[in-house]
Amino acid sequence: MQRFKNILCVVETGKASKPALERAIMLAENNQASLTVVEVIAPVTAGIGIPAGGPISTDLQAAITNAHTQELENLVDPYRKRFDINTKVLAGIPFLEIIREVLRSGHDLVIKIPEKQDWLDRLFGSDDMHLLRKCPCSVWLIKPQASKSYRRILAAVDVDDACPPEELAVHHVLNRQILEMASSLALSDFAELHIGHAWDAIGESVMRGAFMHTPEEEIIAYVEQVREQRANSLDALVREVSSHPKHDGLDYLKPQTHLVKGWASKEIPALAKQIEADLVVMGTVARTGIPGFFMGNTAETILNQINCSVLTIKPPGFATPVTLED
Repeated sequence: MQRFKNILCVVETGKASKPALERAIMLAENNQASLTVVEVIAPVTAGIGIPAGGPISTDLQAAITNAHTQELENLVDPYRKRFDINTKVLAGIPFLEIIREVLRSGHDLVIKIPEKQDWLDRLFGSDDMHLLRKCPCSVWLIKPQASKSYRRILAAVDVDDACPPEELAVHHVLNRQILEMASSLALSDFAELHIGHAWDAIGESVMRGAFMHTPEEEIIAYVEQVREQRANSLDALVREVSSHPKHDGLDYLKPQTHLVKGWASKEIPALAKQIEADLVVMGTVARTGIPGFFMGNTAETILNQINCSVLTIKPPGFATPVTLED
């Protein structure tokens, strides 16, 4: 995980932010990285008896900010004996202020606890999904009940080469980053590493259609050809990463590979549940260079189904739509 040198940890004082904070501190110590801990509070808005931008609203905002600043200092003070930590209180819409802080300070990783979702049977709320879609750096959402170390980590990769040639290189780099980060974490946590890829023989349903009359043995041969191609691509990816001197620990981990037939949006969450993964490492952007295309439908569907911590990676060239200006 040495790629992270400027970490931003987002907490909520008075809530269960300890797993995220302790993970951020441990990561910063191990990487000799800088660490900033922030809290995002709601801005004081105009209301009855409080004119917008007037001295009352300004003084009230300052008082609230000061109170949260003191709580934030109390939260991080026990850790300052071990490590230098910067703190900051921001006011505004959480995901926007987090991304703007990333842009201002050049953070390369955001760590936070997911927002609480009492009314939905899923871990991540709308603000988290905005952050996953639009944050320009990696985002690590740590489940509040997460243990200090992980037992099983799932790296979800996509070795399908059926994409435009200009995107193949970006696709490959993203897969490498996912596998490198997952293996580095597995080594540091003494965890099992699982590598998952969901594949589908797209032409199979057409070949089985009423008008094709394709012999069954030809269909079986075609499906096996696709499976073998994906298996070879997955093996090649693992060999490439493990051959690099910085990631030679991948051989030591003896990762378990899972080549599952079906749609990734269904099979990756099922695999995470089956192996009882504590963390899923995955990419969130399907394509780059397309205005307004920030997260693939497959990634969003997966994130809405998993119930464990997740570390999401952006591909090279991703640009956030968020700006520093309002």
